[in-house]
Amino acid sequence: MRVTYPVFFFTKKEKAQILAAIQEAEKNTSGEIRVHLDYKARGPVYGHAQKVFQRIGMTKTAQRNGVLIYLATRDKKFAVLGDVGINEKVPEGFWNDVVGIMQSHFKQDKFAEGISEAALRIGEKLKAYFPHQANDKNELADGISY
Repeated sequence: MRVTYPVFFFTKKEKAQILAAIQEAEKNTSGEIRVHLDYKARGPVYGHAQKVFQRIGMTKTAQRNGVLIYLATRDKKFAVLGDVGINEKVPEGFWNDVVGIMQSHFKQDKFAEGISEAALRIGEKLKAYFPHQANDKNELADGISY
């Protein structure tokens, strides 16, 4: 049985896998991807994830192109949020396939795999709108926050 406390939710190997996926994804795009874990969402998961998005500084990218993968570990609820720079450019339902990837893996208790594959897919999708530039810098930390 998986421990639900966020800091212990992933093994060291799983954390490394997620970090590697984020770094690989960000090679394709100037977008910034972060993962945040909470024990449980306070209120509706999407609304709580929006508050976390603000609190952890996801709005501080130059192009407002940050993406948050949020997971409430006890409830096994999650959300994928893009900043305003992304939402102004992408079509409605842009994140549906990412959500589907995560749901598929999460149903099998493969949370690290789901987040890793989702991060890679986010990088591919954002490449069309925010391609990686030679002068890109990593504006946000890539690790998992709690």
